[in-house]
Amino acid sequence: MISAFSIEAIAVNAIPLILAITIHEAAHGYVAKRLGDNTAFLLGRVTLNPFKHIDLVGTLVIPLALILLNSGFLIGYAKPVPVRFDRLKNPKIDMIWVALAGPGSNFIQAIAWAILWFMPQLLGIDEPYLGAVAKAGVMWNISLLVFNLLPIPPMDGGRVLTGLLPYRQAVSFSRIEPWGFFIVLGLALTGLISVWWMQPLSSFFLSIIRFLMWPLQYLL
Repeated sequence: MISAFSIEAIAVNAIPLILAITIHEAAHGYVAKRLGDNTAFLLGRVTLNPFKHIDLVGTLVIPLALILLNSGFLIGYAKPVPVRFDRLKNPKIDMIWVALAGPGSNFIQAIAWAILWFMPQLLGIDEPYLGAVAKAGVMWNISLLVFNLLPIPPMDGGRVLTGLLPYRQAVSFSRIEPWGFFIVLGLALTGLISVWWMQPLSSFFLSIIRFLMWPLQYLL
């Protein structure tokens, strides 16, 4: 049932969430292009057009079903950015930078939203809606940053770990990729991701944001 609360929630969360997902995916393609693989660029994935990155099942159906079922957690995914790692200049190392580009873009966005959160207060402007949107921007980007750093392929953290492991171990580890989403889903259903990964790492990155915002807070 659509209510005033749900409309307000959409109005507050839609823009920061769409930007968080879109810039995250475009960043993967952009860095891949800079490091030698223009596959994503040629397919039009290095773009801020959100429709290029939306996956019908992962971005819409699964999250909506979880919301309607009152599951208590939310999980989903965008359309993966195609990267030909064999085309990268230094595949094993460059894989790490391509993988980190997405979470890195979320961290930068979180900082930008945090600044926007404080600016109206610094200027003496009472703008609750902007504050709510900026707060949502911080939280969504930190959540996406931490979630995507899970060290399970095909998550970005899994790519990073694959790049860091010695060749033989990296090959063995990468074989779990076809089952990666189901592993993540199982961990989410049991609550292990929330307790042992999302909460502590989110607190860690939020503490960094608060530290970076300290000069602005001092001016209030």
